[in-house]
Amino acid sequence: MKTFSPTPADIKHDWFVVDARDRVLGRLAAGIAHRLRGKHKPEFAPHMDNGDFIIVVNCEKIRVTGNKLAAKTYYRHSGYVGGLKERTLGKVLAVKPQFALIHAVRGMLPKNRLGRAVLKKLKVYAGPDHPHAAQTPAVLDLG
Repeated sequence: MKTFSPTPADIKHDWFVVDARDRVLGRLAAGIAHRLRGKHKPEFAPHMDNGDFIIVVNCEKIRVTGNKLAAKTYYRHSGYVGGLKERTLGKVLAVKPQFALIHAVRGMLPKNRLGRAVLKKLKVYAGPDHPHAAQTPAVLDLG
């Protein structure tokens, strides 16, 4: 008996919408990363992109546990001497709440071309509206 390896014709990408209201950041990101990779499907192949499209709404109402709003820090560097910039999670959520969720999901995906392709299937919106009604996404409860 041969091992089954899916072809692009076997792969079906579904669309799901997730409501992030009052969901914990890390637990939500783990569930989204699992769905984006396609690990929930029986025809999962680690070298192929067979996951689903995920739309996340109400990202501004996401919550974290403990003291992470003040203690968790995001860093970036300009490339120049003394160019290290840092922002706390509280400031990030106030300015651009989508960044925190995308950053968390990106860290849970492979660090190669496949991971970058999979991340493009994640659509995150701060409010309750999204422009993907034509894809008729189904509601997904990750909790």
